[in-house]
Amino acid sequence: MKNIVLLGSTGSIGRQTLSVVRKCGMKVLALSANSNIDLLEQQLREFKPRLVAVMQPDAAKELRERTRDIEYQLVTGIDGLCEAAALEGADVVLNSVVGMIGLRPTLAAIAAGNDVALANKETLVAGGDLVMAAAKKAGVQILPVDSEHSAIFQSLLAAPRNRALNKIILTASGGPFFGRSRAELRDVTVAQALKHPNWSMGAKITIDSATLMNKGLEVIEAVHLFGVSPDSIEVVVHRESILHSAVEFDDGAVIGQLGAPDMSIPIQFALTYPDRFDSPSKRLSLTDVGQMTFYKPDMETFRCLRVCIDAIKAGGLRPAAANGANEQAVALFLSGKIKFLQIAELVEAAAESQPAAEVKCIDDVLNADAAARQFVLDSI
Repeated sequence: MKNIVLLGSTGSIGRQTLSVVRKCGMKVLALSANSNIDLLEQQLREFKPRLVAVMQPDAAKELRERTRDIEYQLVTGIDGLCEAAALEGADVVLNSVVGMIGLRPTLAAIAAGNDVALANKETLVAGGDLVMAAAKKAGVQILPVDSEHSAIFQSLLAAPRNRALNKIILTASGGPFFGRSRAELRDVTVAQALKHPNWSMGAKITIDSATLMNKGLEVIEAVHLFGVSPDSIEVVVHRESILHSAVEFDDGAVIGQLGAPDMSIPIQFALTYPDRFDSPSKRLSLTDVGQMTFYKPDMETFRCLRVCIDAIKAGGLRPAAANGANEQAVALFLSGKIKFLQIAELVEAAAESQPAAEVKCIDDVLNADAAARQFVLDSI
């Protein structure tokens, strides 16, 4: 089986990835975490990687003190994360870190010739032009881990060689506030926004789901992953999260991927592609589901989705600005410093303040990201 590097091993996707790795008997070459060394120590002792990257220096120092009985290489900071991503002998690097921090290690993995299983959507949202060009040049595969993009990827496997694709149907759960008006969202709390109806995820991505920013980011991601225009992507709210996404071909045929809301399926497929193996995931019973519903998204109430679509249409550095502003705004919301509806307002203003300049290098992306974050902070 494959040799795996797992970035973000203590997060939700990271933990589920290790469950897949454990079942499939894969070898873990490297793990990384931000600061959760209690869990990281457990993972280190079980999977015995040869390298561990810890973002926070103090946490790294404590981990070393706790694990002097184990032989492994410990690296720190963003340089350590990139070293893990570029580790020799890796068959695939699964990047599940949260936020813009995932861009540099993705590029490091590609430069080393390592295939990337991508759960860090910000990598493509902010630096998609750079990442896809680098992957093409290096002959490296970018394999989607998000359930929606995995569904599109799996559906496209049925495409003919000329790939007569008409459109992508990108499904969204609608989050916890589906059907509510802006007036009803004015005073929602952090706790209410963190109650996702179908998925168990980290705080940042759960808030993104509540604002529909997550779906906007996924539109941008799909443009880069599948080489399509934003106009050929239709976002559809599907409350049951059974149809994970679909594609429509020129002859009118629609092919989609269905399954229970369980991230182990797309994670495992990204790691084992092109093969499929038995999975412990819950099996789908359509008769138990009974019915599936579909709605158009409300992009007036949930403006983040519209902002992202406008940003990818403008191109250049506009998506990086939208993403950076959102990360900053979500952090402010989670800390109680702004209200829920202010997230979209700040993201929209920050994106519009960024000229749609061409992305020439990673510094362009990082500078646009930093400027958008500062714009948000200055605005409040």
